[in-house]
Amino acid sequence: MISRRTFLGTLAGGLLAAPLAAEAQPAGRVARIGYLGQNSPSAPAMPSNLRAFREGLRDLGYVEAQNLVIEYRWAEGRPERLPSLAAELMSLKIDAIVCAGPAGMRAVKAATGTLPIVVIDLETDPVASGAVANLARPGGNLTGIFLDQAELSGKWLELLGDAVPKLSRAAVLWDTANPSPQLKAIEAVARTARIQLQPLELQNVDGLEAAFAAAKKGRAQGLVVLSSPRFGSSGALLGDLALRYRLPSISAFRELATAGLLMAYGPNVEDSFRRLAAFVAKILKGEMPRDIPVERPSRFDLVINLKTAKALGLTTPPSLLARADQVIE
Repeated sequence: MISRRTFLGTLAGGLLAAPLAAEAQPAGRVARIGYLGQNSPSAPAMPSNLRAFREGLRDLGYVEAQNLVIEYRWAEGRPERLPSLAAELMSLKIDAIVCAGPAGMRAVKAATGTLPIVVIDLETDPVASGAVANLARPGGNLTGIFLDQAELSGKWLELLGDAVPKLSRAAVLWDTANPSPQLKAIEAVARTARIQLQPLELQNVDGLEAAFAAAKKGRAQGLVVLSSPRFGSSGALLGDLALRYRLPSISAFRELATAGLLMAYGPNVEDSFRRLAAFVAKILKGEMPRDIPVERPSRFDLVINLKTAKALGLTTPPSLLARADQVIE
């Protein structure tokens, strides 16, 4: 496995964070925040994401068991549990709540109109959805890191076309629980690129194999997996199905490429979780979410799984490999 940029990113992060640690809250004051997760703490990538979040807080002077308590609640892959878990967190007199994904954001917004909310949501357009008034001044009790995946639609099809010669038919797997602009955007890109797109709706993970079978029956030459927390927790199954049905596949998240998809291109989620700590620290120091600008992920990675490429009989162009941030061999 070959990884780039890690040393420089770590060095830069350490140099920037160190001076800020002195700005932590007054001695003796223990901050209390809630964290609402849709999946489980052991879901793929979640341990490293949470570690990055806690390290970010520590670098800013907030250390668990010293001056910080984090109350965690996990829906264990059952989004219908999120509203009750959000309500439970609200009863704990927390200073702020952190949540991930569209379903978590909706549950927390419904539970409070006053408690500060910090969100990492990589599926939603925050302005179009009404989550914030605008990016520079959110205007309510919510801020955080957002990415409307529609921005990546063209890139996914471009990369899939680079890896699959003469790509003309592609399937797209999307979670019906997520906003539809993702799907509409990739359909528009496909029309411009003259690629016939086959949308595959998914309402729960039990339908994954049927979706892959439908893609194969529709003669898809490749598959785009749109972003969803549901897919993020099903990496092993997605990787297995992509190989079994011989479908070169791409998604936004590196853990899915690690699990067996051909490629991933999207935001570095661990980096974004580390950045979330800065939002929380500002709120704990007295800033209001309405005045803290929404951010977009600043680091994007291309991951290529050469083991999968070889298993599918694909020759990865050197020009594509040269652009990769990580190559799995």
